Amino acid sequence: MNIKNIKTKQYFLLLVVAAFTVTSCNRDNIIELTPYNQISEDIAFSSKENIILSVNGMYQAATIGQYNNANPSSAGRGYPFGAAYFQQNDMRGEDMVNTASFYAVTYTGTWDPSGSLNTVYYWVDTYRLVNRANLVIEGVNKAIANGVISATEGNDYVGQALFFRAFSHYELLNFFARPYKHTADASHLGVPYRLKPSNSLTTIEENASLPRGTVAANYTQLLADLDQAESLMTSKTTRTPKNAIVYVAKEAAIALKTRVYLSKGDYPKVITEANKLNGLYTLESDPNAPFAKNYTNTESIFSLENSATNNPDVNGALASMYNGRSLIAISPIIWNQPTWLATDKRRSANMVRSAAGVLFTNKYKDTGTLTDASPLLRYSEVLLNRAEAKARTGDVTYLADLNTVRNRSLVAPATEQYASFATPADAVNAILMERRVEFLAEGLRWNTIHRLQQDNLTPTSGIPMKYRNGQNPTASDYQIGVPYVYKPTDVPAIPYSDHRYVWPIPTLETSANPVLAAQQNPGY
Repeated sequence: MNIKNIKTKQYFLLLVVAAFTVTSCNRDNIIELTPYNQISEDIAFSSKENIILSVNGMYQAATIGQYNNANPSSAGRGYPFGAAYFQQNDMRGEDMVNTASFYAVTYTGTWDPSGSLNTVYYWVDTYRLVNRANLVIEGVNKAIANGVISATEGNDYVGQALFFRAFSHYELLNFFARPYKHTADASHLGVPYRLKPSNSLTTIEENASLPRGTVAANYTQLLADLDQAESLMTSKTTRTPKNAIVYVAKEAAIALKTRVYLSKGDYPKVITEANKLNGLYTLESDPNAPFAKNYTNTESIFSLENSATNNPDVNGALASMYNGRSLIAISPIIWNQPTWLATDKRRSANMVRSAAGVLFTNKYKDTGTLTDASPLLRYSEVLLNRAEAKARTGDVTYLADLNTVRNRSLVAPATEQYASFATPADAVNAILMERRVEFLAEGLRWNTIHRLQQDNLTPTSGIPMKYRNGQNPTASDYQIGVPYVYKPTDVPAIPYSDHRYVWPIPTLETSANPVLAAQQNPGY
């Protein structure tokens, strides 16, 4: 069998698109996944109703995913932006602990290209989402040209798809490539950036042979996607309160750009983008409110919706993994940090659950029906992104943003808020600690570790040492204000120079694409 036939067969299986044959327009229904050669794209974008179903299918792909080629209704894990996003990102960092065997491969850095299913399906399901986004972009643009849907409404859907395409490639870069600053011009290898849907033999072959772009080229394209998404989408102010959170709006593209520009080290652009959101969001007075009021709070910019009938199930859902099943605990490494005040409200029972002295997050509360939202972008992150960018560029107004986030969790803000720092590095370190506390169990720790490699002010070197794997932390190790002392049984750090710092491109991908096989990350 020649390589073209192998690749064609492989990509019909792996680059699956959303089937638009569903039982209802309600997003709460699982949308069947079928190979593209079993559906008609003309039907999928032939009416406004079908277009809405197609867009909802894209959200379904982002929320649930498909693990180990099983039916997502029985084996969803939340790839790429549902629960798996949070779990895998947290397990790469040191502030959460893998208490059983569920995330051992990610936690200990023992993955391989073929057998580590979490890494394999992070790649596979993310590119499935990219393909669905590309189908929406192409299909809706044709529908606009044919008068099936108005340009205003159609462009909004195209913008949402562009957002997912950009976010997907950015997330792949954080796992499968070295950070932007690895080379002076970011000319090192990134990921294949797919701009066309796999909906014909020609485009399937093209995507199947696509090489890795440079990180610089990837960032240029994903930022262009986000700029276009911002220009096409409507504002959250035009939507109902819930839909302003669970569907991507103009403000989500802006918020994501603050994260991307921070990774790139373009601090003036972080500030420019963040300023666009002035007056559009406010932090809740209680740090628990965004989680107690998943779909109605004033600071969530974008969260993926989960319901009792549509979630990544007990083996993947946020409340199940972090809370009900107690598979991911809070690490003494972060809990004991002296600058995290003992009276901070983020240590309260509303936000932290204790079980026999072992601490777990209580952000995800619905352990019964698993309806907690997946909080991907919150305004507190935008404020801390801007605070860091300002601190790095000598703008002393960074304190206002930092204290806005910090003060709502303090008992006595007037005396406990930050007043000044001796050096820019001290200021940035304080902001970074605030990020760790504010976004504990929200999957943002790895993003920070990744971008700080080779940083000029607060460099991180590789993957940090972690609390021991596969067991609950010992209650006596939790000592507020007493820095944790590492033990011989803890998981050793992985140096930045080690090949395990980046994930391998999955074997199922490299076996189908000889170009990628030649571009496999070194050491695998």
